[in-house]
Formats: sequence, structure tokens, C-alpha cells
Amino acid sequence: MVRNVLGSILALAGATAAVWSPFRAWYDGRHGSTYRIDDLFSGISATKAQVAGSILLPFAFAALVTLVGLMLRSRILVAVAGLITLGFAVLWMVRQGQVTGSLSVDSSGNGLGQGVAMALGGGLALLLAAGLMSGRRAAEPEPRPRSDVPTPDSPYERPYEAPYEAPYEPRHALPPDEQPPYEPPDSPPRA
Repeated sequence: MVRNVLGSILALAGATAAVWSPFRAWYDGRHGSTYRIDDLFSGISATKAQVAGSILLPFAFAALVTLVGLMLRSRILVAVAGLITLGFAVLWMVRQGQVTGSLSVDSSGNGLGQGVAMALGGGLALLLAAGLMSGRRAAEPEPRPRSDVPTPDSPYERPYEAPYEAPYEPRHALPPDEQPPYEPPDSPPRA
């Protein structure tokens, strides 16, 4: 249970970072919410996107998959959300690298920004959360009957039928005052 709680907290943090990342600078001060989703497949352009058509869309979808995965306690869904987040962040990096020739990080604010780091970190956090969660436990199967134990229909379970004899009644079934005295054995004990 503790693993599920810690995994859920980590998954929520990762999904939050992924959704928040497009509102931060991605490259040369340009926010991720201004990159069109089409740019990831056709190449980065200078055309700015509306928020609903930006790269926010796959990250919001990943957050939705994360929430469904947490409600169902599904490690697989949380891992899929992490792969979606990492996949779209890496795809953006590949497309941006094709346009600029290389990706760089500069202390003056040029190059890769915080948004990319948040998206990558959010995806990694989702994958770690999926690994940390214990998930749902499978229902325990019903015990199978053992094959070496006789069933009630076997001849061993039908008591006191022919060729079996009636049960033995021990002598000590009598009250102590009515029991016969001890009788010595007919032959001497074996050595």
C-alpha cells in the first residue's frame, strides 16, 4: 500500500510537470504552447499555434492516462503515460535539432529551456512511478484438489463395508473400575 501511495504521488508530480512544461520556455525563449502539434511531424515552423492545437495536447492526454492509471492502480497505464510524455519531448527535440542544426544550452537563456527539462523530468517521473507502484494484486486462484488424496467416491472412503471389518473398540473404553487386570503376554519379549 505504501508503494502505491508513493508511486501515486510521484505519478501526479510527473503528470503535473508534463502539463506545466508547455507554458515554460522551450527553445530561445519560445514557449512550448506556441509550437503546433503538426510541427512535430512536418518540421518546426515559425507559425505560432493556439493553445488547444499546441504540443500541450499530448501532454494533457498523458496526464489523463495517468489519472486513469492511478484510479485503476495500473502500472501499465502510468508507464504508457510516461512513454507518451518522453516520446513527444524527444520528437520535439529531434525536429528542433533539424531546424537549428544542433541543440544547445546557454546560460544567457538561449537554447533549450526549462520546459524541455520539465517534460523530460515528468516523463521519467511517470516511468519511475510505474516501477515503484505495486499495482493491483491478481485474485488468488482457488486451490485445486490434490490428486493423491482419495475422493469420497473412492473405495477407501467408504468405511466399514465388505471386505472391511467393524472398527476396533479399545479396552480402555470401559470405565477404570470395570477394566480387567493386566494380563502378561503369552511369550517372553524378544531381545
